[in-house]
Amino acid sequence: MKKQTEGYYISTDLALVAALSLQFPIEHIDKTIPRKVRFSLKDSDALQALVQSYWRKELRLEPRSYYDQLRTLKSLLYSEESL
Repeated sequence: MKKQTEGYYISTDLALVAALSLQFPIEHIDKTIPRKVRFSLKDSDALQALVQSYWRKELRLEPRSYYDQLRTLKSLLYSEESL
Protein backbone atom coordinates (compact mmCIF):
# COMPACT_ATOMS: atom_id res chain seq x y z
CA MET A 1 0.00 0.00 0.00
CA LYS A 2 1.34 3.37 -0.99
CA LYS A 3 -0.59 6.58 -0.59
CA GLN A 4 -0.28 10.22 0.34
CA THR A 5 -2.23 11.65 3.27
CA GLU A 6 -1.86 15.00 4.99
CA GLY A 7 1.58 15.69 3.57
CA TYR A 8 2.91 12.21 4.29
CA TYR A 9 3.79 9.33 2.03
CA ILE A 10 2.59 6.07 3.61
CA SER A 11 3.75 2.63 2.57
CA THR A 12 3.67 -0.93 3.88
CA ASP A 13 6.42 -2.05 1.47
CA LEU A 14 9.53 -2.76 3.56
CA ALA A 15 11.90 -2.93 0.58
CA LEU A 16 10.68 0.41 -0.79
CA VAL A 17 10.81 2.10 2.59
CA ALA A 18 14.34 0.81 3.18
CA ALA A 19 15.42 2.46 -0.07
CA LEU A 20 13.56 5.70 0.63
CA SER A 21 14.77 5.97 4.22
CA LEU A 22 18.38 6.08 3.09
CA GLN A 23 17.63 9.66 1.99
CA PHE A 24 14.41 10.59 3.82
CA PRO A 25 13.74 10.00 7.52
CA ILE A 26 10.85 7.84 8.62
CA GLU A 27 8.51 10.07 10.60
CA HIS A 28 6.28 7.39 12.09
CA ILE A 29 5.83 3.62 12.22
CA ASP A 30 2.25 2.45 12.78
CA LYS A 31 2.12 -1.07 14.24
CA THR A 32 -1.55 -1.03 15.25
CA ILE A 33 -2.61 -3.58 12.63
CA PRO A 34 -1.05 -6.99 13.35
CA ARG A 35 1.24 -8.23 10.55
CA LYS A 36 0.81 -4.94 8.63
CA VAL A 37 3.17 -2.09 9.45
CA ARG A 38 2.66 1.37 7.96
CA PHE A 39 5.64 3.65 7.49
CA SER A 40 5.13 7.41 7.12
CA LEU A 41 7.63 9.74 5.46
CA LYS A 42 7.18 13.44 4.73
CA ASP A 43 6.02 13.74 1.14
CA SER A 44 7.92 15.89 -1.35
CA ASP A 45 8.63 16.07 -5.05
CA ALA A 46 12.08 14.59 -4.42
CA LEU A 47 10.55 11.65 -2.53
CA GLN A 48 8.04 11.05 -5.34
CA ALA A 49 10.87 11.07 -7.89
CA LEU A 50 12.73 8.46 -5.84
CA VAL A 51 9.59 6.30 -5.60
CA GLN A 52 9.18 6.46 -9.38
CA SER A 53 12.83 5.53 -9.90
CA TYR A 54 12.38 2.57 -7.56
CA TRP A 55 9.34 1.21 -9.42
CA ARG A 56 10.94 1.77 -12.83
CA LYS A 57 13.99 -0.20 -11.58
CA GLU A 58 16.25 2.77 -12.23
CA LEU A 59 17.21 3.46 -8.63
CA ARG A 60 20.84 2.63 -7.83
CA LEU A 61 21.85 2.06 -4.23
CA GLU A 62 25.01 0.98 -2.50
CA PRO A 63 24.21 -2.67 -1.64
CA ARG A 64 25.73 -2.70 1.85
CA SER A 65 23.90 0.49 2.88
CA TYR A 66 20.61 -0.92 1.61
CA TYR A 67 21.14 -4.23 3.43
CA ASP A 68 22.05 -2.44 6.67
CA GLN A 69 18.95 -0.25 6.37
CA LEU A 70 16.73 -3.32 5.90
CA ARG A 71 18.21 -4.85 9.05
CA THR A 72 17.69 -1.63 10.97
CA LEU A 73 14.03 -1.43 9.91
CA LYS A 74 13.42 -5.07 10.81
CA SER A 75 14.88 -4.51 14.26
CA LEU A 76 12.56 -1.49 14.69
CA LEU A 77 9.60 -3.66 13.71
CA TYR A 78 10.35 -6.23 16.37
CA SER A 79 11.24 -3.76 19.10
CA GLU A 80 8.74 -2.28 21.50
CA GLU A 81 9.89 1.21 20.59
CA SER A 82 8.03 3.35 18.11
CA LEU A 83 8.98 6.43 16.09
